[in-house]
Amino acid sequence: MQIRDIGEQGLLQRLQRFCPDEIVGDDAAVLRLQPGYELVVTTDMLVDGVHFSDRTTSPQDTGWRAAAANLSDLAAMGASPLGITVGLGVTGDTEVSWVEQVYEGMSECLGQYNTPIVGGDVVRSPVVTLSITAFGEVTPNRIIRRSAAQPGYAIVVTGVHGSSRAGLELLLNPELGNNLSDRDRNILIQAHQRPKPRLDVLPILWDILDNYPLPITHYQLPIAGMDSSDGLADGIVQICRASGVGAVVERSHIPLSDSLLNFVSAEQALNWALYGGEDFELVLCIPPEIAGKFVEELDKKAAIIGKINAEKTVNLVDINNNYNYKKKINLNQGFQHF
Repeated sequence: MQIRDIGEQGLLQRLQRFCPDEIVGDDAAVLRLQPGYELVVTTDMLVDGVHFSDRTTSPQDTGWRAAAANLSDLAAMGASPLGITVGLGVTGDTEVSWVEQVYEGMSECLGQYNTPIVGGDVVRSPVVTLSITAFGEVTPNRIIRRSAAQPGYAIVVTGVHGSSRAGLELLLNPELGNNLSDRDRNILIQAHQRPKPRLDVLPILWDILDNYPLPITHYQLPIAGMDSSDGLADGIVQICRASGVGAVVERSHIPLSDSLLNFVSAEQALNWALYGGEDFELVLCIPPEIAGKFVEELDKKAAIIGKINAEKTVNLVDINNNYNYKKKINLNQGFQHF
């Protein structure tokens, strides 16, 4: 069965089963906020052949990744998700089952965070596109912004990097990785196909802040952050640009998975960690008095990887093996649309 066989209304009827009955059906969704909360909104678009391909991603995984990318953006702002809307562009000969499986993947991811699909739009398009807008809520004193980093802050990452890029390489070139165990191969592929937004780290961070209160001026939480969906290097540089600061990153402290190191050289693993993208971890710049406690409370792969300074450059150093090693971190090696 193809989209043209059932038409727009037929497709919408099928997709409404993924949404709460009491929310969909009108011209817009109504999401009630609690008093004292701010609404956080983010939009992400995925295009066939650019962000996903049936060479590497099943329709369920396409849906999962689309939902995870938006939830990750909410986590990077310190927000809890409320719901998403989905804009879907499809060709007339798109399989109905493909669309339903995409929604199944989205629902599977969203269900882990009690987040509903609350509406959207379907249009005819010469290329399949999927655009998601996610809504979240956060109290004013817990909004995480990129512009809050200060000299002396520790740079914390919530997990390993480079695994998603390795998983993509294995999917594009199945003949690679003959040295890998089935477990290692699966870990890397799952890192690419089923990333997990780090909403789970926010309660831990808030609990620590309740016990180690920090001064908040003009509703500005003294924590800077963003997610690493465009690469770890991108996250660090973007935060430094927004904050008007620089950073020193210790290369040996960047967490890499054992599966990644079993697949490629340490140098290639580092390159993918910095520039590979789509790991969907959080990059946070935190006052040092709470950074250690935060990392201790997280998974063992979370790490303090560097420090913010007053200079305007971001450098990668290796103080353990070579005191003369210094390399400027830039964005030119990472993915850019144009």
